[in-house]
Amino acid sequence: MSPFGRTAPLGAGRAVALLGIVLLALNLRTGVAVLSPIVRSISEDIPLSSVGIGLLGMLPPLAFAVSGIVAPLVARRVGIEATMVLACVAMAVGPLVGALAPNYAVLLLGSIVLLAGMGFGNILLPPVIKRYFPTRVGTVTSVYATLMSLGASLPPLLAAPLALASSWRVALGVWGIVAVIAAVPWILLWNDSRRERAIVVRDAVATPEPEVIGRLVHSRVAWAIALSFMLTSFTVYAIFAWLPEMVADLTGAPATAGGSLLALFAIMGLPSAILMPLLATRVRNVGWLIGLGTVLFFAGFLGLLLAPGAATWLWVVLVGSGPLIFPLTLVLINLRTESPASSVALSGFVQGIGYGGAALGPLVVGFIHDITNGWTVPLIFLLAVAALILGPAFVLASPRTVEEDLARRVS
Repeated sequence: MSPFGRTAPLGAGRAVALLGIVLLALNLRTGVAVLSPIVRSISEDIPLSSVGIGLLGMLPPLAFAVSGIVAPLVARRVGIEATMVLACVAMAVGPLVGALAPNYAVLLLGSIVLLAGMGFGNILLPPVIKRYFPTRVGTVTSVYATLMSLGASLPPLLAAPLALASSWRVALGVWGIVAVIAAVPWILLWNDSRRERAIVVRDAVATPEPEVIGRLVHSRVAWAIALSFMLTSFTVYAIFAWLPEMVADLTGAPATAGGSLLALFAIMGLPSAILMPLLATRVRNVGWLIGLGTVLFFAGFLGLLLAPGAATWLWVVLVGSGPLIFPLTLVLINLRTESPASSVALSGFVQGIGYGGAALGPLVVGFIHDITNGWTVPLIFLLAVAALILGPAFVLASPRTVEEDLARRVS
């Protein structure tokens, strides 16, 4: 018997689930990274203000935060396979709606549909990994986080050239094809949902009782993971929304160069996506890993602030290495819990709070840029946000689980 009460799925069921995890992970960041490199092309057809761009930038974390509440409820009602199929459909339809948009409202609607599908995948993949691969949590999380980073790096690299070669509508709509492919293994599992492996997967993502979620509010461990996630995501989504514009203003680089640097920023997540989940399962004190991410953020932002044109690629590499905290917090959701109910509850708690706060990143940075008419104050602000990540690092230096933390507080 597995730690979850039933034998973990084996053979073809586990292989199909792994394929589903891999393909879905490739889709979970395409919508985040595709718009900013082509925003100037879009604005030629659809007028976009700084506030409008900021709203599009804040949509991903906002949609992911809402998904933290909704996704487990939907999975409980219709099953994980059907929920994942719905997520893939949303990720296929959203880019198509955006590509056909005649105005800003329809472009916004397409983004909401796309990001809702991504949000469902964000919330449900960690507990699915814990259920299917309870002894390989670090390894499978590493694979999933790596592919998620790869999926984030391709759109900014290809979107601007595609827009120049054809149109921004093609550059946006083409990413729906990947989601269609990702739906295939989840449809196979859905069609087989009457078998035992489908039943146990629904059990693994069952909605936890309200008192389980309520108790997390009193856990310092849960809050430390959530704040690490929130502050890192706040910074990352601000950079995804504004890096091309920032580089263009600071260095005079063209839109294609800004897109390439955004791709470089995204691809720097690959090494940490591979290493951090594996390191987290092997080291007792993960606080120093969070501290390392903070130092990298600091170095990159200082470079952009003091010498943006001297070695722009180096500053982007350093800033892009700072989010090593992100895959670390994803694996901590499973490492710092002892049951599937706690894993689902902590996943919703961390990602709900984390993405909810991160939604303000693009909007706040854009607002500061507008009122100061430059990037000096926004960069100083991002330095301050990075410094705050050190607080949770001290709490997570201890390897206590959420359950142990709550028991200790009660005793």
